[in-house]
Amino acid sequence: MRNEQILNILREEIVPAQGCTEPIAIAYVSAKARETLGVLPNKVNIYISGNMIKNVKSVVIPNSEAMVGIEAAVALGLCAGDSKKELMVISELTNDDIKKAKNYLKSNVIHVIHDKTTVKLYIKIEIFHGDNSSLVEIKHYHTNITRIEKNSKILLDQICNDIDFKSKEEDRSILNIKSIYNFAKTCDTKDVEYLFNQVIALNSKIARAGLNEEFGVNIGSLIQKNMNEGFYGKDIRNKCVSFAAAGSDARMSGCSLPVMTTSGSGNQGMTASLPIIKYCDEKNLSKEELIRGLLFSHLATIHLKTNIGRLSAYCGVMCAASAVAGAITFLENADYDTVANAITNNLGNVSGIICDGAKASCATKVATGLYAAFDSSMLALNHKYLQAGDGIISTNVENTIKNIGVLAQNGMKKTDEVILSIMQDKTQK
Repeated sequence: MRNEQILNILREEIVPAQGCTEPIAIAYVSAKARETLGVLPNKVNIYISGNMIKNVKSVVIPNSEAMVGIEAAVALGLCAGDSKKELMVISELTNDDIKKAKNYLKSNVIHVIHDKTTVKLYIKIEIFHGDNSSLVEIKHYHTNITRIEKNSKILLDQICNDIDFKSKEEDRSILNIKSIYNFAKTCDTKDVEYLFNQVIALNSKIARAGLNEEFGVNIGSLIQKNMNEGFYGKDIRNKCVSFAAAGSDARMSGCSLPVMTTSGSGNQGMTASLPIIKYCDEKNLSKEELIRGLLFSHLATIHLKTNIGRLSAYCGVMCAASAVAGAITFLENADYDTVANAITNNLGNVSGIICDGAKASCATKVATGLYAAFDSSMLALNHKYLQAGDGIISTNVENTIKNIGVLAQNGMKKTDEVILSIMQDKTQK
């Protein structure tokens, strides 16, 4: 039964998405509201949490001719979205769709309201056309519709406890690093092969695009360039970091290719997968070993991110990078304690890195987290690890993970507010 629960968690958390998941979630809820109303509205009120504002402000929406921002995501969802496709809601935009959305934006009917809710991932949209209206609300994760109304009549009212809400259907509390280690070692890889074949195919494709085209700051391709020119060594560490960062370069700067997300994030999905894919390729490891490594990396990312929450001031890529530290160590046939020590090492190193929204520079954080992951794995494999009492490090990896959750959810609340205030400061250039 536990194995089936773990497989369900993987299916729920590893899903395809085109573009950064926050603007796509706004497009999704907008499309759902328009479909409920039955007509394009002439007035729109969208209420969103501070974390959503932070993660939509600067990221380019794919297939949109470089449209950016909350209003753009709303307009695209209203004018051309298909909610049945969920996080692929605007994956088939045409030139006419984009033109229609841009013209709709000129009507200035979209009003954005910062909702001061304590729910980190929150969207509520109310749309109107004459005497008719519809309302759609999302909480906690990107496709979790909790309320739908038409003309004030409730069509859906899903109970959702804001205090102790756990994402989706399966209880994530069954996960811990020990159970993840054992599952990755012993499970029948045929049960997850199809899922991870999608991860390998989609995430590798966007990484190759990032290496070969101009996107954002191009840190991934520049690491590769400097390896070729002798400034960096052509070692496995640089190759893995280059590959992963290139995927983020592309995705954050409007590449239309979809990715397989993890825990609601494409950057986390790429960070958890791309360095493992490249590592196994460089080491000539078997397909089975690759799948087991990906399995460990993704489940550990999900476990770490569950303690953090979907959105916070704590950079979620650092959860995935810490999982990668464990996965690399796992692929070196290390025992459980060594794998756990690698994760602890990374959490003790990079847990102070903030999330200041989705944008091109996310790729640099992917690179930073993964460079640290290789260091953390190397230390653990040489029997060196951070000790209990060293700052936020506790007596074992699970208690350290709990400490990270407290840090992110409680300690960084004010940090989140200050980051948003800085980002909304109209005097900033």
